[in-house]
Amino acid sequence: MILFNSDYTEGAHPKILEKLSETNFVQTVGYGEDEYCANARKLIQKECNNTDADVHFLVGGTQTNTIVIASALRPHQGVIAADTGHINVHETGAIEATGHKVLALPHSNGKVSAEQIEEVYTLHKEDDSFEHVVQPKMVYISHPTEMGTLYTKDELLDIRKVCDKAGFSLFLDGARLGYGLVAENTDVTLELLAQVCDVFYIGGTKVGALFGEAVVICNPDMKADFRYIIKQRGGMLAKGRLLGIQFEELFSNNLYYDIAKHAIDLSMKIQTELMKQGYQFAIESNTNQQFVILPNEKYNKLKEKYGLTFWEKYDDEQSVVRICTSWATKEEAVLELIKDMV
Repeated sequence: MILFNSDYTEGAHPKILEKLSETNFVQTVGYGEDEYCANARKLIQKECNNTDADVHFLVGGTQTNTIVIASALRPHQGVIAADTGHINVHETGAIEATGHKVLALPHSNGKVSAEQIEEVYTLHKEDDSFEHVVQPKMVYISHPTEMGTLYTKDELLDIRKVCDKAGFSLFLDGARLGYGLVAENTDVTLELLAQVCDVFYIGGTKVGALFGEAVVICNPDMKADFRYIIKQRGGMLAKGRLLGIQFEELFSNNLYYDIAKHAIDLSMKIQTELMKQGYQFAIESNTNQQFVILPNEKYNKLKEKYGLTFWEKYDDEQSVVRICTSWATKEEAVLELIKDMV
């Protein structure tokens, strides 16, 4: 079985495994206060062009989303997100379990707009019964989105303006951030994210690490006591050096970008070749996720050999299927899939 289900079907990049093995018997202090974590923080701060940013290392995406949101909101406050957003549909109510409501908005190709966010703010502000409803206080977006789409620089700047007007914090989920940063025609960089976001995270689990996400806090008001929340919610890894070592490697010698570009190149090859074969796509994506419309008979045949993700029903005879490449996808696997799609 050849898997195109997701971008975390493989283990870790060999350079990370080598470094973990090489440092295995080095003694360090725990809980992320070791020299590897310290150096990884400096490397990430440099990439963000923000030496004042706080950088914390956590294990996984749902844990990260939960801890960041729980730390930023008071009990009566909620977080705005696209109705397709990961925190709304794929985290088993983790945010609601912290006592905070997800305020879901209709998406446009996985995204929410500045206009939608401003409307939420205005409706709440002008509601005579505003104290009887959840107060919107944070905006959550993903880049890339769950649908493989990307925000533009102008879209992010517009959202930032609305957040400033409304007093909302802006949190960007970067579980697949590497694939967004190297996608064709993008104008979004880590430096830009550090300018427009109050907090965001750099995904490692889906981009070459065994596990791990790097939370970057840019808003000084959100920095205080964050480690208390990490500990309280079970996110403080005793052997924190395991996270620091991985991000130290990812942000040395351009590795994070290079391996993400590998996934993008293969994803775009799939898109190009399938378009030549006459296939249509439900969503226009230039990231590592492609959403192809397949006849159900063809999809069922491909499932015998390939791991693919059913996305949604297109009509009675066709389905939208996600094909996802990763930092470790082999070109020969892509070529074999393209051949079998004929």
